[in-house]
Amino acid sequence: MLLENHSKLKVWLFGKPHFFYRFIPKNKEWKNAGRVPVPAPGSNGKMLFVTLPDGSKREFESAVSVADVAKSISTSLGKAAIAARLDDKLVDTSTVIDHDATLAIITEKDPEALEIVRHSTAHLMAQAVKELYPDAQVTIGPAIENGFYYDFSYKRPFTPEDLTAIEKRMDELAAKNIPIVRKEMKREDAIKFFLGLGEKYKAELIEAIPEGETISLYEQGDFVDLCRGPHVPSTGKLKVHKLMKVAGAYWRGDSKNEMLQRIYGTAWLKKDDLKAYLTMLEEAEKRDHRRLGKELDLFHLQEEAPGMIFWHAKGWALWQQVEKYMRTIYQDNGYDEVKAPQVLDRSLWERSGHWAKYRENMFTTESENRYYALKPMNCPGHIQIFNSALRSYRDLPMRIGEFGQCHRNEPSGSLHGLMRVRGFTQDDGHIFCTEDQILAECEAYSKLVKEVYHTFGFDNIAYKVATRPAMRIGEDAAWDKAEAALMQSLDALGLKYDILPGEGAFYGPKIEYHLKDCLGRSWQCGTIQVDFQMPGRLGAEYVAEDNTRKTPVMLHRAIIGSLERWIGMLIEHYAGAMPVWLAPVQVAIANITEHQADYVDEIAAKMKAAGLRVQKDVRNEKINYKIRELSLQKIPYIVVVGEKEREAGTVAVRARGGKDLGVMKLEDFIARVVDENAQKVNN
Repeated sequence: MLLENHSKLKVWLFGKPHFFYRFIPKNKEWKNAGRVPVPAPGSNGKMLFVTLPDGSKREFESAVSVADVAKSISTSLGKAAIAARLDDKLVDTSTVIDHDATLAIITEKDPEALEIVRHSTAHLMAQAVKELYPDAQVTIGPAIENGFYYDFSYKRPFTPEDLTAIEKRMDELAAKNIPIVRKEMKREDAIKFFLGLGEKYKAELIEAIPEGETISLYEQGDFVDLCRGPHVPSTGKLKVHKLMKVAGAYWRGDSKNEMLQRIYGTAWLKKDDLKAYLTMLEEAEKRDHRRLGKELDLFHLQEEAPGMIFWHAKGWALWQQVEKYMRTIYQDNGYDEVKAPQVLDRSLWERSGHWAKYRENMFTTESENRYYALKPMNCPGHIQIFNSALRSYRDLPMRIGEFGQCHRNEPSGSLHGLMRVRGFTQDDGHIFCTEDQILAECEAYSKLVKEVYHTFGFDNIAYKVATRPAMRIGEDAAWDKAEAALMQSLDALGLKYDILPGEGAFYGPKIEYHLKDCLGRSWQCGTIQVDFQMPGRLGAEYVAEDNTRKTPVMLHRAIIGSLERWIGMLIEHYAGAMPVWLAPVQVAIANITEHQADYVDEIAAKMKAAGLRVQKDVRNEKINYKIRELSLQKIPYIVVVGEKEREAGTVAVRARGGKDLGVMKLEDFIARVVDENAQKVNN
């Protein structure tokens, strides 16, 4: 129970009263709040054992904090400790151990450290904002890939000068090495506390927390925030950071709510890591596919079709090379290419579960009193193709694939060039098989993904198995078999993988294929999911060996995923300088004077007959100007012909990057490019 007592608040914790100073009306700070009490030494009369990762045990006479255990191991470890894993749960170093437990101290060498530092830095930024702009209200501030953000409600837009001031204050707070202290409150008390501070968003967040869950707060100096944690022990461990930009974000992601201001930042463990990241961002900006798409005349976007792509001739040539290659992959690996309708009746989406679970992301229409939806995915349509005939166990595995055009009503603020669109085409495939065939199909698929990525120039691939979530459907025995098949398929190929516990879909586990580009950025593209549920919901059956009807297992698989996004990645990976086999224009031919115009036509005709993509430049311009202009288009080869070349039937060849390959016989040069094209040689 919370009682007001003039200048104090009294909170009963662990059966004992603890006092908190009341809010100070002027700046509403929380002063000198009591720590959660530590159980009395030796209260259970037993020795306490802490087991470390190497199997050794440390013995204590009473309850002990994580920080004290770290110090007992070594002084240096005590100083380096960021957090800990206690009985496989991430905790603060201030956490008290009052039972026999396993413990792993987390330092900056551990993979968990960076996310904890980034989350703590988000709080540091919020503290700096509150000190500089007391009227600002804090909302949500998580760690994200490569950094963090925090959303604020404030009366005016934050400016670049504000970000500089906030960053400076963060440096000052980090230099003070302020302890970060975890506290717990009852739900009702925490709501009253934040409302007393004028933080209505925090109170709303607490109201949404289920009854019975622990409400934890973190205090650093005069700043108190709602958070589950864990956090670093003090602000002194948060010295390597930089604020990046401000963007708009709706409260709780709902466009009906207030537009907040989201400040993005990045945080690292070492200054060299921050420097390398900022350098990578500079290079990424140069490679931005939106800028290169315009410069290289590949595609454009416009307001009349938000999230839709206008492909220009050169961009569509690139698209066609990707699709052409993927079509050969289908044909060479036992897939039948199919095409399902774009628009399907609402009843089908209701039976598949999409209408209930995905309705807000679907474009819908109405005709003759019937409701339809543009397909956001291809799965239900492929099941209809499976259902179109009576299938036997002899027909399985049945592999079908489609370059299926899908539409999803993505929020306008999330749209990003080719990377996040509303209309896209997937190299979507589904394998209908028996349970006994899952392992073989998954093994073949993982091998295929590796081959395809290598062909496109990506060899740094991370494999991750997402296992059963808490909320799932289906029998555990089926989950056991599916998860084992996914892992065994990777083991058989000697591929190392990480486990993503609980991150599978509600209907089945999956493998995610994450590749890294030349800048070290990770992209999750391919996936294979084991689905025991949707085929049954949509009536898929086959006749088994014993003449009974059984439901097939459905493997959802995409190798490159969205072709739009994949092409955006390729543009940035190669900085627009595509390998010969993908380049929209493989060879540009330029004449020195008008007397060679006919020879340019002859060369172009022979190259096109050999299947090459050619561009002619017979403009009345100086040859150096032409070469310079063509070089900016990042064309792999520029062929220059003058009178000597015309008379000898040769060509002077310049490779991309200004490399002079000298004079060649026309037939020899064509053979070279044809071979490079066929071999799919990458830069």
